[in-house]
Amino acid sequence: MVFEKVVEIIADQLGLDSAEGIKPSTSLMKELEADSLDAVEIMMALEDEFGIEIPDEEAEKFKNIGNIVAYIEENI
Repeated sequence: MVFEKVVEIIADQLGLDSAEGIKPSTSLMKELEADSLDAVEIMMALEDEFGIEIPDEEAEKFKNIGNIVAYIEENI
């Protein structure tokens, strides 16, 4: 459930036609080619959606979508 919502938000923020192929191991920066502004906007959208705060120092540790999902699941 959390994974699907995270993928939906990321695909929407990046203007992707499809979220197909986005897996927990997918890298936001490398594979989806998000820049730092995209990453900030994605984190803000995730914070709004899940009602949590993601500190910058935590966000910088995220290596892939799975890391983001795990953080959200631990904090909601």
